[in-house]
Parts: sequence; structure tokens; C-alpha cells
Amino acid sequence: MRFEKWQALGNDYIVVEQSELPFELTEERIRAICAPHTGVGSDGILLLAEPEQRGFVAKLRIFNPDGSEAELSGNGAREAILYLRRRGWTDSDTFSIETPAGEIRPQITGENTCRVDMGRAKLRSDAYPSGPDDGTGTLNVERREFVFQHVSIGNPQCAIEVREGLEELDLQLYGPPIERHELFPQRTNVSFWRRDGEGEIRARIFERGVGETLSSGTGATGAAVAAVLRGVESPVTVHLDGGDLEVEVGEDLHVDLTGWAIPVYAGELTDDFLKEIG
Repeated sequence: MRFEKWQALGNDYIVVEQSELPFELTEERIRAICAPHTGVGSDGILLLAEPEQRGFVAKLRIFNPDGSEAELSGNGAREAILYLRRRGWTDSDTFSIETPAGEIRPQITGENTCRVDMGRAKLRSDAYPSGPDDGTGTLNVERREFVFQHVSIGNPQCAIEVREGLEELDLQLYGPPIERHELFPQRTNVSFWRRDGEGEIRARIFERGVGETLSSGTGATGAAVAAVLRGVESPVTVHLDGGDLEVEVGEDLHVDLTGWAIPVYAGELTDDFLKEIG
């Protein structure tokens, strides 16, 4: 089984083509492959297959390291997009990819950069079924109350503005109970953010099925949408632990995400390892 390891702002994924898989990707196998010490070590797996519909270059599925499937990942999508271009799936600068969250349409902007049309963000979704039309709410975890903004951008986001103490905030304490809070039946990604200027914010991300990450494209998007709703100017530069992303949020909440992704190495899982997890 051949694969490539890619990373975007420290968010790393294993990219695998469906034709290389000797078996179905079960939750147990995904966890074994993504394991940091006994496997490859990654924030998930990007599985690329031939598209099911005409007009698309590929079908993309995204798996978290706990074995669950994510609807979308902004960083993962960019890694898959640039992989497809480098591996000759397309020679076009603009093309379409199928995902469980729907069509994404990227534009290649440089050797290692692209802009991704993330579609229109929604403030009301079945991922926050009890929420009002504006997607706002409050929750209490670990004896602390948080005011949040729900944003659905292919996957559910819970964006929380933290005006003081963002860098000291214990994401391992607050992240897990928010991710699995009863308000969010599908679980949720969580972004804690602070405005740093007219068009920039700082964000820390606790990703559903992953934990705290150096960066998250959809997490940055959720935080940026929440910030724009609260007066921050678009486009928003989002400062993450792994680097910066640019998120353009339109008046209709249509979102474009721009950033980079690079390959780290190519590899092949051994027959011994495949037998062990087979």
C-alpha cells in the first residue's frame, strides 16, 4: 500500500488512492495506520477515488485518527487538491471534487498554494438542532460558561470568542466536553478565537475526533465567520499555531479559504504491517 504524507500548517494527513488499498478502511485499521508510534502517525487519512459523477476530477473521503469520517477538512482538502495536481489527475487550475459535504471547487494559485471555494456557511443546521436561526448559544462546562457561535461549513463548528487568556486556555480541559456536549448530537469542532485587528484574529482549534491541532481549515473558517458576524473585516487573516490562513467571508456567508500545503514524504506499508492490521 503506497501513500504520501502531506502537511498544511502542521495539520498532517496520509494521502491514499483507492486503487492502492488492499482492504476496506475500517475504524480499527484507520486507528492503527494513524497511530504515532506503531503506525505512520497522522491527523487522518485522505482517500481519493475515481469520481462517481461526470465533471469531477476525484472523490475525496476524509477519516479522523479515531476512525470516524469527517465531512470536510480545509487543510486536508488543500493537501488532496495539490496532490491531485502533482500526480497528474488534472492539469487544470480550476476543477471540482466530490466530498460528503458536497462539491468543492478549488483554484490552484501557486506551486504549493490554492484557494478553495468552501461554499456558503450556515448558522442553522441539524448539528445544532435546538439552536436559533442566528446559531448563537451558551453552554456550561467545567464550571465555566461559554457564549458560542454555531457555524456549519461542511462540518459543525462551535466558535467561541475569548477576549482574555486565550493562550493560557486549557483546551484539553474544555475541548472534550464541548465536542461531545448534548447540544451537538453529531459532536462538534471547537475554535477559541480572539480579535487581533480590523481584519485578523488569533485562533486555537480543538478538532472533533482529533483533539487540539496546530491548525484546521474548517476551524479557521468557523472562527472567521463568527468574527465577521461580530464586526471583524473580511478577508480575515487567521493566526493559528501552525501558521496563517486567509478566509474571505461574503455578505451571504459564502467562504473562500486560501493557504498552502506541501508533501513530506512518500512511503509504502510493509506486508508485515498489513497482515497485522488485516
